[in-house]
Amino acid sequence: FIKGPDFPTGGIIFGKKGIIEAYRTGRGRVKLRAKTHIEKKPNKDVIVIDELPYQTNKARLIEQIAELVKDKQIEGISEVRDESDKDGIRVVIELKRDAMSDIVLNNLFKSTTMESTFGVIMLAINNKEPKVFNLIELLKLFLNHRKTVIIRRTIFELEKARARAHILEGLKIALDNIDEVIELIRNSADTAVAREGLMSKFNLSELQANAILDMRLSKLTGLEREKLEAELAELMAEIARLDEILKSETLLENLIKEELLEIKNKFKVPRVTEIVDDYDDIDIEDLIPNENMVVTITHRGYIKRVPSKQYEKQKRGGKGKVAVTTYDDDFIESFFTSNTHDTLMFVTDRGQLYWLKVYKIPEGSRTAKGKAVVNLIQLQPDEKIKAIIPTTDFDESKSLAFFTKNGIVKRTNLSEFKNIRSVGVRAISLDENDELVTALIAQTYDDMPVTDPENELSVETEVLEVEELQNEIDEDSANAEEDANSGDETMLFVVTKKGMCLKFKISKVRQMGRTARGVTGIKFKEPGDEVVGAAVIESNDQEILSISQKGIGKRTTADEYRLTNRGGKGVICMKLTSRTGDLVGVVMVDEEQDLMALTSSGKMIRVDMQSIRKAGRNTSGVIVVNVDGDDVVSIARCPKADDGEDEEEAPSEDMGLLE
Repeated sequence: FIKGPDFPTGGIIFGKKGIIEAYRTGRGRVKLRAKTHIEKKPNKDVIVIDELPYQTNKARLIEQIAELVKDKQIEGISEVRDESDKDGIRVVIELKRDAMSDIVLNNLFKSTTMESTFGVIMLAINNKEPKVFNLIELLKLFLNHRKTVIIRRTIFELEKARARAHILEGLKIALDNIDEVIELIRNSADTAVAREGLMSKFNLSELQANAILDMRLSKLTGLEREKLEAELAELMAEIARLDEILKSETLLENLIKEELLEIKNKFKVPRVTEIVDDYDDIDIEDLIPNENMVVTITHRGYIKRVPSKQYEKQKRGGKGKVAVTTYDDDFIESFFTSNTHDTLMFVTDRGQLYWLKVYKIPEGSRTAKGKAVVNLIQLQPDEKIKAIIPTTDFDESKSLAFFTKNGIVKRTNLSEFKNIRSVGVRAISLDENDELVTALIAQTYDDMPVTDPENELSVETEVLEVEELQNEIDEDSANAEEDANSGDETMLFVVTKKGMCLKFKISKVRQMGRTARGVTGIKFKEPGDEVVGAAVIESNDQEILSISQKGIGKRTTADEYRLTNRGGKGVICMKLTSRTGDLVGVVMVDEEQDLMALTSSGKMIRVDMQSIRKAGRNTSGVIVVNVDGDDVVSIARCPKADDGEDEEEAPSEDMGLLE
């Protein structure tokens, strides 16, 4: 019944949550948005602003948009102009040919005063005391006020009617005895004597006597007599009505209702501020097909999604296809496969975590450059994405494991990241000169306590002291194998650039809060070494695929890597030579999936996982990707392609095992 505030400048109230909170508690924040529409022109769209949020300055808004376009914080806008006239506001925003109007509009709402927040505080003074009231309390106070006003007005009107009836009753007595009244007045010496005579002879009050003395002779006519009697009868009925109102609560409330409805009909005006549901409250996933997508992101932060079926399967050693056309100073930095309904978690170099649905990423062609990711999530200036983790839910049975370049490992329950915020949340606290390498989802174990963030510093200090003592212990003893069989417990697998790796139980890393730093996962044997990849191992029967800069790779059973404590220097994961280059990363092998490898020049190759030969731990492997002078920069698993003829044949060079 009470929909919400109505602002004189119109606009749109975006979401009802703030209204409900304000009316329920007396305090709330209402999100206001400009009212816009999209006009289609040949080869491009035009955004037109029709109404502005309350207290938004139009000239300042246009300047703000121009500054953001100039600073390249918002892309896709070619021109902004003001076409407002006496008929209303019209601000025209012309877009570039390849710009997506909904994305540009969302960024305008995010970055300008086209979206603002209006604070509601229902503060009033009652009984000389200030207080914040909710809507029900205000309505009750208002109705009580109306009741008081009507009671006082009724009493006033009743007293006025009774006074008039009293006068009319005196005049009626005079008319009924007109001859005697005239005789008395004629024989009186003055007005005072006549007044006293009327009061005593006819038992009248002073007011009635004065009214008789002031009565004009015209009142003696028959018509005037009838009018007087009719007025008196009407007054007596009005007195009875007013008296009944004062005695009946029901009549009083009905009168309040009638008068409020009369005010509504007399002063009603059309609502100018539209109220719509928040976009986040509307489930649109049912309208979007759930398809496999390849998502790529470049070093400069351009992101896109392409259906995975556009990359046909090739023979092992094939040269691949161009996956994206990049700018001269840009290159592909990472990619992964996911479904359109999945949620992407972006972890940045500052330890922040952001969310984005896959279907909200613009879909492009295989060679398209993509869109700037800063236009999709609210990154801070110079903030860089270091890991992207797709997930279908935020189940408490899962953890999010973080791995840093300096060998730090941290584990946090995935449910701590389920409350999506547009500005992101802190996911990990990083040491100076450290950065995130990757983050992965793993199984959670309920017997592992969650670290209290307030006590994190003291606990971490204790752990570091223990780790310093371990340095003095012989390496073979420190990293002694615990059990030949790890049971059902998940294991974490960390690899370094120089080909070393370490496998340990996930229970060795206790669960920590979102702002914790983590603990030491692996120590480095060689100077300049660093973590380049990690994996989550569910059982020792699984296989791990390793690949180097020069496209050399192999599949190795997880059981070949011995289980140790975290904090050790590890064992050899891949035998590296000048022909192989440094280790690039690892992925868990699934023969029901294909491998995708990406080179620094933007080429992507899809290889059947079964075509990659198995090899031991202390070997190099086979040529998986013909880099042709490039370097492999990233690898990932993807769904199997449909069977069909291969687009390119494998090179004829020897693909034997490099021992």
